[in-house]
This record gives sequence, structure tokens and C-alpha cells, in this order.
Amino acid sequence: MSQPPSALLLGDTDSVGIALTALNAGDPHLGVTLAGDIPAGHKFALRDHAPGDAIVKYGQVMGQATAPIRAGEHVHTQNAGMSAHGLGPAQSRGQLPPPPERRSFQGFLRKDGRVGTRNFIGVIASVNCSSTVCNAIARAANDRLLPRFPNVDGFVPIVHDQGCGIATGGEGFELLVRVLKGYRDHVNFGGVMLVGLGCEVNQLTLYQRDDWTRERHASFNIQDVGGSAAAVARALEILETIAEVANRDTRSTVPVSGLTLGMQCGGSDGFSGITANPALGVASDLLVAGGGTSILSETPEVYGAEHLLIARASDADGDKLRAMIGWWERYTSQNGASLDNNPSPGNKRGGITTILEKSLGAVAKGGLAPVAGVYGYGEQIRTPGFVYMDSPGYDPVAATGQVASGANLIAFTTGRGSCFGAHPAPSLKLASNSALWHSMQADMDIDCGKVVEGTISLPEMGQEIYHKLLDTASGARTKSEEFGYGDAEFVPWRIGAVL
Repeated sequence: MSQPPSALLLGDTDSVGIALTALNAGDPHLGVTLAGDIPAGHKFALRDHAPGDAIVKYGQVMGQATAPIRAGEHVHTQNAGMSAHGLGPAQSRGQLPPPPERRSFQGFLRKDGRVGTRNFIGVIASVNCSSTVCNAIARAANDRLLPRFPNVDGFVPIVHDQGCGIATGGEGFELLVRVLKGYRDHVNFGGVMLVGLGCEVNQLTLYQRDDWTRERHASFNIQDVGGSAAAVARALEILETIAEVANRDTRSTVPVSGLTLGMQCGGSDGFSGITANPALGVASDLLVAGGGTSILSETPEVYGAEHLLIARASDADGDKLRAMIGWWERYTSQNGASLDNNPSPGNKRGGITTILEKSLGAVAKGGLAPVAGVYGYGEQIRTPGFVYMDSPGYDPVAATGQVASGANLIAFTTGRGSCFGAHPAPSLKLASNSALWHSMQADMDIDCGKVVEGTISLPEMGQEIYHKLLDTASGARTKSEEFGYGDAEFVPWRIGAVL
């Protein structure tokens, strides 16, 4: 087998090359002689750049030179920075691949036709004041009840630090209620209990449903049952009945149209936009071609690449996405921040220089499919296909919104080694490089670094991810589930004053 390349040119018009391994000063690569050592995943100039010249990667402008750069020099924060965004050719509406041969998985078919990938029972706090009690209820139920109910995957506490000290109207309150309702109705819950304190702003009456059944749903306030210890005892009595009913649920063969995938990236590096993200994009296209749904989010991390999504959307959805970008520009400016505050220090150590570069790699998770819809944070997704949901780039907040919108599975790419789970949706971790895969195998599910090592093609990597998604949806446990991630990652987006 031939040796894999040590450097990569991503596009014919690119002005930088990518080091696939650590490169040494004086070595020739891609037609230039390196002026210094280049870390793996980082960029080097393929031609001279004067200050202000565009730096091109992926065939798109990812920044500009802030100092003279000679061919062969390391291109990073010391000589490159932000430029005008949205520059470069935009691909027209994408073409889906043929439907995959495998178009079914083993899931929990619910009465309303939706499909669960897990069969948890949720213990949901309406307010921060009931969060400790909800944690205690879930621990006790998992210890005392769960062993008797093999078809129940566990009792999951959904706890947070909001629900009181906020206005009873406005965007912040509406987002919290929308997210909690999304979790209340989540398809991966075979039953749900909501627990409040009693005097909070976010009252339990907001979450009652006419179609609730006593067999699967319950709610009460701690103040009404005699306090914290009494609340745990009361909850265990109720949850035993709910678990008896949920335990009757079994997996059956269901079409892949029942799968809604939330796509996340965190701790990205210079390989993320070359391996894990585009490979996940291939898997997303296969899922959509089979009738399923995939969700891209994190608006501050598509900033500078939004034109690539708008070109694949209807005029109305394109306008929605433009409006979201405009909101984020105003929001960051009003709060003394900049969208180029992202990338993080870890991203930069991994070779990412500007938010434009990071965004160009991040949108690759969306593959080539047309944009079938654009949604607000936590809005219920009604449109199958590839869709966009507005959210911050902060991973727990973004994933919380996707799960509230209906994601029953999460795929999370990382280059630096993010650790994450998202109850009740199982979370797969995709390593962008093999060094990460080997160093954190207990956390990573898939090694996408094989692409740059030349042992697998990008389409083949996408196929591998697609099959892993269906295996996970069918009950195979992820590394994050094995470790116990998921209870602490419910973080609804907080907007507005704390009163």
C-alpha cells in the first residue's frame, strides 16, 4: 500500500495547503519549501500574501493576511485574521445520493407514529428549585425500580437552573417553555413525570395535556406533597406504575424515516472540516435520501458560510437564515462581543484561525442535500429532510434545542476530544483524527482519521457512519452512554434578564 500524503490541497483556488502530519522546515510540499515547522492540521502558504490579501481554503475566503506571508510560511493567528464574510462561490441546491439499501432499524413505535431510539422515563424539573429532588428521584428509581423493568432504559433527570426569577413573558420565557414541552413530549420517553416546587414562575399548569394518560404521565409540586423526602417517596409510587406500562414497549422494524439526527461539532481542529464533518455530511445525505431528517445548528458557527446553505434553500427559508445571522450580529455587538470571539483557544491550537474557517468546515456536516426548512430554537420539526435550527454554538445549549425539536439521535464530531451526552437521545462521538481516536478510545465511537491515512475514502467513511447511526438507533450503546453522560447536559438557551 502506498504511503498516504503528508499535505493536502483542498481546492484548486486555495492559497494554503494543509499539513496532514507534522511537517519539518526545509521540506518541499505542494510545490513550496516550508519556511518553518508546521503542526499537523495547520496551514502553510502556497503563494506570497500581502497584508489584506484573501486567504482561500475550501475554495472560499477564510480570512485575510494581517502581515506579509511568504510562500511556505505557517499561516495562523500570527499573520492571519478575520475578513469580510460570505465571499466565494455558493453551490446550487444539492443533489441527494440514491436511497441507501439499508432503510430500517429497530425502534420503539409510538401510538402517534413517531419512533423512539430509546425507552427512557423522564423526571423533568419545571424549575431549578425542584432539580435536586428530581435528581434524587431518578437515582432512587434507577436503584430500586429499574432492575425489574428490562425494557426501560433508565430514569432520566432533566434538570436546569431556570424557571423562576424571570419575566412571565418575552423570548426567554417562551424558549424555556418550548424546550421543556419538547422534552415532555420526546419520543424517547416511554413515560414522563414533571416535578415543580409550587410557587415558581414556570408553573406546572403550563405543561398539562388533554391527551395525557395516568399510566404514562404524572406531575406534582413538592410543596403539595410535604417536602423533599415525601416527594421522592411519592414519585417512586407513581413511577412504578409508569414503568410497568413502559416496560411493555418493545423494539420492532421501523423505516429510517423515523430517525431525526441532531448534528453537532465541538472541540474542532484543522482536520474536522476534512474528515469527520464531511463524512457526517455523507451520512446525513444518505439518511435524508432514505426519508429521514437531519438537523444542522449553531448559527455563530455557520457565520461566514451561510451563503452555502442559503443557496440550497427556498427564498423564504433563505430569508429566515439571513435574519438569524443579522440577529446574531446585533446580539453580539450589543453585548460587547464579536462573532470572531469563536474559535476557542483549543480550536486555534488545532489549526483553526478564524470563525470563517471554522464555519466552512462546520457546514460540511450538512452534506449536499437541499435545505428543507429553517426553524427557531427548539421548534418542533415537521419537515423531513435536511433542516436548519437556530442556536448558539455552545454545544450543550445547541444539542438541547435539537433534542427539544425532535432529535432522537445525536452525532457529535470532535478533533480535540469533547466529552458529551444528551439524554434522552444517544450521542455518537466522531474523532476527526486517529491520534484522538487512540488517545480517547473510551469516549470516541468512530475514527474518521482513517480518511487522511488513506485506508478509507470519504464516501466509505460516510457509509460507515450511516450504519453506526442505525445500529445505535437500534439499541447499540454509545461510549458516552457507557460512561454515564447525559444527565448534566440539559442546558436551555437563556435569553433575557434574571429578576
